[in-house]
Parts: sequence; structure tokens; C-alpha cells
Amino acid sequence: MAQNLQSRRQLRPVDLARGHGLSTQAVRNYEEAGILPAADRTPHGYRAYTPLHVRALAAFLALVPGHSHHTATSIMRAVNEGEEDEAFRLIAESHAQLLDDRRTLQAVENALRDLAPTTAPSEPASAAAVSVSVSAAAASEPGGTFIGPLADQLGIRPATLRKWERAGLVRPRRDPLTGYRVYDEADVRDARLAHQLRRGGYLLEQIAPLIAQVRAAGGLEPLEAALHDWRARLSARGRAMLTGAAELEAYLRERG
Repeated sequence: MAQNLQSRRQLRPVDLARGHGLSTQAVRNYEEAGILPAADRTPHGYRAYTPLHVRALAAFLALVPGHSHHTATSIMRAVNEGEEDEAFRLIAESHAQLLDDRRTLQAVENALRDLAPTTAPSEPASAAAVSVSVSAAAASEPGGTFIGPLADQLGIRPATLRKWERAGLVRPRRDPLTGYRVYDEADVRDARLAHQLRRGGYLLEQIAPLIAQVRAAGGLEPLEAALHDWRARLSARGRAMLTGAAELEAYLRERG
């Protein structure tokens, strides 16, 4: 009986808004978007929310950090429309995307390790070790290496290197006498990094900004720092998904 009275307790939009630092207009917008279940109206036409709406709002706000605003909206709308299976599918897709992002991160980290084959397996690839590895590769020709030898070192076709050049991944200079492409030490580094990332499933348009970061700082250190930050963000996203799941489960229980 007490629970039924509690569920019927009327709340104003401002009552929902205050607890989360929102505006009353945001609360009304959330209702119109289907994030909150439709509110009853008072005899004067004012919205009358209940503790169920409080729970719905808490669930939505907890879902956003792990799933994005758009996906969290779709999840809540599906729940409020009685389409729980659709909500669970959307949640599963977010988890699958997080797993894919983790695999991509692992591929990039493996690429850094593979750039320094002399580094012990248990140690991360240091910039110095990478430099030694790259210098050895670049020394195949005086002043740099040509496209054929570099392609052979990487186990790819020269056409692939030309494609990477068009995508901005490598920027070889041209020999003034022959017009042949000449890859210096930095070009070899970029080509080896691009090769490892491609093996890890990275697209060319995803590789280009990473290599641009390496070039801007003149080495791999900023990329290593970016990967550390990326891993931290993925972990935070995973924890946010757990928090969102707990709040959504509480809302589902209260809906009955």
C-alpha cells in the first residue's frame, strides 16, 4: 500500500530537474523524446511526474557516458515503449563496439612493439629501440631506401606503398636525377607503423591522424601517451556501462 502511494506521489518538472542540475525544459524535452514515460496531467494541465520518472531520468543519465546520448535515448525509448528486447540489442551493440575498440587499441600497441623486434616480449617498445630498428631498415640505400627494397622488407607490393602515399601515410622525396621515390628514416618508420596498423585492421583514414601525431612530435612518444589515455578512456567507458546497467535494471524493476 505504501509503495502504491509512493508511486502516485506527484512531482513537478522542477523537482526532477533540481536533483540533476537540469533545466525544467530539459526534463520536458526528455519526456517528448521518449526518454521518460509520458506524465499524467493535473486538472490544470500541468505535468505530474512520479518517483518512476525519477528512476527513469537516473537510468538515462547513467547510460549516457557509456553508450552516448543518442544510444541512451534509443534504449530508454525502447524500454518505455515496451520493446525491452530492442533495448537489450542496443546495449549489446555498444558492448560489441567497446570490444572492437579494445581490439583496435591492442593492434596499435602490438604495432609499436613490432616496430622494435629486438625488444624483449615483456617490455614495451621504447622510442630508442624503435629508432634503432628504423635506422637499420633505412640504411639499405645511401640517403634512404627505394620503393622496391622497402616493399620487400615489409612483405607488401610497391603499389601498396604508392596507395599509402596518396593517403598521406608516407611522404617519400623524389631523387632529382631518376625521379624515383626515396624513403628516409622517418618515412620507413611511418611505413612500418602503417603496415602494422593495417595488419591490425585499421583503415587508412584511421591511420593517417596517428601518423600525423608522430610526425608533429618527431617520434613515437606522443603516440604512446595517446594510447595510454585511450586505454584509460575505454576503461572508464566500461565502468560507465556497468553503472548504466545497474540504474537501468532498477528502473526495469520499478516498472514491473
